[in-house]
Amino acid sequence: MTQLLFYENAVPVSSARHKKMSVRTGADYKFAEKVNSVPLTAIEFGQAAIEYPIVFTGNADTVMPCAILGATATKNLFVKPDGSWGGKYVPAFVRRYPFVFAQDAGGKQLILHIDESFEGCNEKDRGERLFDSDGNQTQYLKSVLTFLQDYQQRFNRTQLFCKRLMELDLLRPMEAQFSLPSGERQSLSGFQTVDREKLKAVSNEDLGKMMRTDELECIYLHLGSLRHFGSLAERFSLDGDTGEEPQIITAETVEEPTDENA
Repeated sequence: MTQLLFYENAVPVSSARHKKMSVRTGADYKFAEKVNSVPLTAIEFGQAAIEYPIVFTGNADTVMPCAILGATATKNLFVKPDGSWGGKYVPAFVRRYPFVFAQDAGGKQLILHIDESFEGCNEKDRGERLFDSDGNQTQYLKSVLTFLQDYQQRFNRTQLFCKRLMELDLLRPMEAQFSLPSGERQSLSGFQTVDREKLKAVSNEDLGKMMRTDELECIYLHLGSLRHFGSLAERFSLDGDTGEEPQIITAETVEEPTDENA
């Protein structure tokens, strides 16, 4: 999963380039309508687990938790036709748009970028100005910087949580299978979940560490959130509703086949 996703033209924020720019955000989320998942930080699990399945994506070296937003690769079921968000909680990854931190060429410093392709960017004083007439940062831009700095710290802390999951070998590949009213089977794969049996085998010492750092709570929030694949299937069905009475829809997570059990 890329850290940019819906960012198309992210450039460094500067008074020279953006002195007259204003940004209007908060109402239209159409920029995210074609993504089926977004990264989450661990501190978001409590709110996100109420309505989104939380899984882990990545590779053999690093993983990151994410909220599943759609049953297909290019459809976000939580963005309504009018662009509003159809869930109670909007992930911080979405809320920070059109801003994002990116490392400089040396990889030592984070630089604030803005996606100039975002339709809320304008020079007509619609929304919030980034700089005042003297080229100084406005209070709005300072609040954006504070939000992204806080997000980055939470992101770094989440990476430590994921590293512990990998060190303890607690993750296993899974896929979600959806049964639709039409009889069609839809599957979503390429993610991992915590293995309950492996979790039970973790030493008391490691369990104690995870309890003190709230990591154990995050694991159980993640496991509990997997039931939302069912409600995700319902959203998938209603998204293409023809006016007929909705039928029963099911979704289940199953272990992906490996070379040993294929």
